[in-house]
Amino acid sequence: MLGPLQDIARDPGLTDIAVTGDGRVWADYGNGMVQVHPSIPFRSPDVVREYAVRLCAQLGCRLDDACPIGDASGASGIRVHAVIAPIVPMGAAISIRLPKRGEDDLEALCSQNLFPRSWMAVLRALVQGHASILVTGGTGAGKTTLLKALLEACDMRERIVSVEEVRELGAIRRGDHVSLLARSANVEGAGAIGLGELVKATLRMRPDRVILGECRGEEIADLLRAFNAGHRGGMATLHADSVERVPARLTALGLLAGLSPQTLTMLAVDAFDAVLHVCRTRFGRRITQIGDFRVVSGMLLTTPLARWDGRAPPVYEERWKQFAQRWAQD
Repeated sequence: MLGPLQDIARDPGLTDIAVTGDGRVWADYGNGMVQVHPSIPFRSPDVVREYAVRLCAQLGCRLDDACPIGDASGASGIRVHAVIAPIVPMGAAISIRLPKRGEDDLEALCSQNLFPRSWMAVLRALVQGHASILVTGGTGAGKTTLLKALLEACDMRERIVSVEEVRELGAIRRGDHVSLLARSANVEGAGAIGLGELVKATLRMRPDRVILGECRGEEIADLLRAFNAGHRGGMATLHADSVERVPARLTALGLLAGLSPQTLTMLAVDAFDAVLHVCRTRFGRRITQIGDFRVVSGMLLTTPLARWDGRAPPVYEERWKQFAQRWAQD
């Protein structure tokens, strides 16, 4: 499928590939982008552009002068984003996100030092106790990887319905899993199906867990209403740079959906039981904070209960013991 990039993509440690308009290729093996040299080089910007168009076409995504930005994904979890000239100076800019290969359960992630062994029991208890979990972090921090591992820890008898803008969770190893994908409007501006509409649809599909691959817009209102209507055990991811910054991000998304900060606060504090924050550090990807939601003087706060830098022992706040015991008992 990846043609001249296929040899590079075979490396099991590879997470991302980027191609710039001049034909240079960059790869991320977990520690940042480095330049690599494919066996078949891109010899001109026109070749890069043609490659981008064909790659998107394979995934059912249009990329041409009338639609110069393409965002596509495959059933295996591969994600391609491409922008062609004149949006970029020449050729095309291509970003390819590869699905994590090999085992991706909690045990495997713990072995890879994503989180300390002492947190394993709490993470499993959150899943088994049907806590509603918000996974936060920056781009490429490992949010989807952690989300998949949490889903692998769910009871196999549970029915999971996931909603995504680009399909990344479709490959989780479950029989009773329905993967819903948003759809963009066609060239006539019709036929769009947004994340919010799909979140509403999940509630009519007898879900045990509703999963939102990434919360980035007005769908936050539908998700919060679903989680407040008795649908516990759901999970979602959100871009944020720390646990403390989550309320500001949620408030901004809530305003897009017409929710006042006060309404957003009332919905969010009851919707989510835990926040797991992942970071991409120079030592690798880590869960650096575990927190929860509180309302103080009418303001929504997310407070870190545990912190970890990936090297020293974790640091715990006073309420951590109560938090951990609550879910262990559930």
